[in-house]
Parts: sequence; C-alpha cells; structure tokens
Amino acid sequence: MTRFAEHVLIVALTLIPLRAEAQSPPNLTALAGLAPVAALPNAPEGKAALDANLKVTGDIQTGALQQPILMSFPEQQKLALRDCFITDGNAAQLADGLGSKLGAAYQGRAQYKDFKTFTSISQSVADFIGYTNTIAKSDSNAGKYFFANATTNGKDPVSEAATAILTAKGGVTDVFGKAYGRPAGSPGADSYGNARPFQTEPRLIAFRSEDYFGRPSHSLDWLRGPNQNLFDSPSYPSGHTTYGYTEAMVLAILVPDRYQQMIARAAEYGNNRIVVGAHYAMDVLGGRATALHAVAHLLANDPAYVGQTRKNPAVLNEMSHASNREIVITDYPAALKSARADLDAVLRDACGDTVAACAAADDGRFKDPAANEALYNATQTYGLPVVHRNTADGREDVGTLAPEAGHLLTAAFPTITLAEANAILTETEGPGGGFLDDGSSFGVYAQLNLYAAAGRAAALAATRARTEAIDPSPARRDR
Repeated sequence: MTRFAEHVLIVALTLIPLRAEAQSPPNLTALAGLAPVAALPNAPEGKAALDANLKVTGDIQTGALQQPILMSFPEQQKLALRDCFITDGNAAQLADGLGSKLGAAYQGRAQYKDFKTFTSISQSVADFIGYTNTIAKSDSNAGKYFFANATTNGKDPVSEAATAILTAKGGVTDVFGKAYGRPAGSPGADSYGNARPFQTEPRLIAFRSEDYFGRPSHSLDWLRGPNQNLFDSPSYPSGHTTYGYTEAMVLAILVPDRYQQMIARAAEYGNNRIVVGAHYAMDVLGGRATALHAVAHLLANDPAYVGQTRKNPAVLNEMSHASNREIVITDYPAALKSARADLDAVLRDACGDTVAACAAADDGRFKDPAANEALYNATQTYGLPVVHRNTADGREDVGTLAPEAGHLLTAAFPTITLAEANAILTETEGPGGGFLDDGSSFGVYAQLNLYAAAGRAAALAATRARTEAIDPSPARRDR
C-alpha cells in the first residue's frame, strides 16, 4: 500500500450548480447538442415526446412501469436513495460495477469518510478522475440555467453566441415547466424554469431508507432538503447522470474486463435519478450524451478539452497541512496509461490474482450478462417516440459524424483500430430519431449503444489476441 492511499483528500461537495460561469467553447458545443429539447414544442412529434417523457418518468418513479432492473423495486428505491450522494472524487459508489471481488478491492482503498473527505487509489488515479469529471460537469452545469431562462446562473444573461444557439433551433426556455403546467416562478415551480418531476408529476412516491453513509434518510431530504434542495435547481440535463456515466466510463476504460458491467452500472445510476423523483427520462438521456461526448473528446486529446487548469481536491499531506493544488492534463492518453498502471497494481495486490481472474469472480448483481443488457436496453431511449424522422431509419455513420467516438472503445481495447471501433459503434447503434438525434455530431452520442459495442469490441480483441499468440510475427504485430 502506498502512503498516498492513506492520505485524505478534502473536497467541497457541490451537488447542484449554485453558479455557472460564462460558457467555454466546449460548453457551447454541448449546449448546441442538447438544444433540440428547446424546440420540442414547435412540432406535433416534439409535443408527443414531451407528453411521453412525463408519463414514462412518472411510471418509473411510482413503479408502475415494470423495468428489467437488477433487484426488486423496493431494493431499487433504497439504492436510488444511496445514489443521491455523489462520490465524484473517487468513483467509489460506482465501483460495485467492477464486481464483488474487484469492487471490494477498489472500495477498500477509495472511500468517502463523510460528505467532504475521501481517499483515493493513487495521485494519478485521483487526478485522472478529477480532471475528467470537472470537464464533463462543466458542460452539464452550463445547460442548467441556459435551458431554464437563458442565463449563466439564474440572473446573468448568456453570451450572444449562446443565445444564437436557441435562436438557430427556434427554441424556447423552460420547456418542461411550460409543458407540464409549472412555468417558472408559478406556485410550486422552479423559480428559474424547467421544474423537476417531484414538482410536476401528479403523483410522487416518497420513501425512507438509508443514505450512502448508512444513516436514516428520506427521499424528500434529497429533493426539498436538508441534504439537497432541488426546488430551484433546473432539471435539464441531469448532472448526476453526467457524473455517473463519466466516472463509470473511466472505470470501464481502466478495467476493460468489466466494461459492459460498468456501462450497466451507469445506466442503473441514471435510472435511479428517475426513481427518486429528481429527473425526467429526457434529463437522463441528455446527461448520458453529455458525458460520452466529453469523455470521447478527452480520449482524442482534443485541444479544446485538454490543457485546462482545473482545481483538484486538496491533499492532506504527512504533516497534516492541507495544500490546494491545480492539475493540468495536456496528454490525456498518457494520464490514462499512468492511472491504469497504478490501479492494476492495487487491484492485483488486493485481490491476490490477475485483474482478469478477479473480474470474472463476481457473485454480485452484475453477474448475469443477459440481465445487464436488458437493463441497459430499457434505458437506451426509455421508449420515447421518434422526433426526427430523417434519422429514424438506417444507421448514422459514426466515423463520419463523430470520429472521436471510437476512442471510447480503442482506449479499452487498443488492438482494434479507430476505424474498426467506429464501424462497431455504427453497427450497434440504438434506435434513431430520438429528441437529441437530429443528425448532429452530438446527436450521435445519444444513439450509441456502448453495451453492445463493447461486447463486439472485446470479442474482436480476444480473437486478435489468440491469432497473434499463434503467429506472433512482426508483420502481424505491425498491422
């Protein structure tokens, strides 16, 4: 065990964006990708999607919709309550997707002690998670007030460039509030716009259980306070879901043997935001696309996403003096390589075998691939109707529209090429024509089926490994 693993990281927990800053170029790209939601009231297809969004959200929250979840609905409610907390500093709560053996090994080193303090695997892993999360969270947070009332923080108007995004789409603000009878500032509504399901649904199921730390809690504690007050926190997109998919993707790429299970955990985490009453299905789909889009651009070493100075949690050093530090990742694949080496060493030491062997030793809720896939597929579109007929039929060419998306696979399975990865993503795409799937590059990320794609990529990588074991010639290795 390294000394660092025993150090405590101090972080100010921010579960909702109290203030957003002026939009960066990546933020504007994400806003443009998320903006089709603002134009939904303009056409019958969009209005139908909004109606379906409210119904499916309510049916999931009350348990009326029998989803193929991995546990009973009462148990799912309990997990949803625990998942209200965000372990964004170390991804500890998501690590159960690594399986009963690897997950225990990870969580033995990466823990949250309370709301503000946590431990991590190593400095490289902490920096990698921290930088990735802040980049994706910035995109998600930029959307909150933008889609609510076209401001950066509820009060200050967005830039002309941001305003032009809404204008170009013919979009309006406060889509959910207006569609569901709770326009901004009206009784029971969000002051800024886009009131949440617990404010708009005709029926809400509240429940008691324990929070992430095992203390008695209630779902309303995380909707109206005191643990988290979402009453005046605009709904779209889901920041929790952005976090869940971002850090689940980090763990999937760091531990490729558990890629599909981590994607299933991300889907479960996002779905839990609906179960607790905090978000609509559309919020979750928007949060997922935001996360995958940001992580793909990071893996591609996109200059707009790397090289930024980000605040990392302060490290409590051996003299017990906390020192703030900043982190800049200029070479994201290199940071990934360093984090993976450190994590592999920790997991091997803790589980007493190879990572692959420990990954296969799983008796937890993610042990059944068919059940995992069913859960993921149920959250792919949530059954929302087609909005964009032009993308509803056929497959969109990922390599043409969003070539960086292939890195979501090649980072975990490096023996396949980027072209092969994008072909796999194209072949495994989910249903098209959804409310974000308007033919844009960002819209591609709303259609990706990473569960199916990862299975295809892993199989290709395994076949290639067997072939090269038989014929390890330089010519084949240099393919």
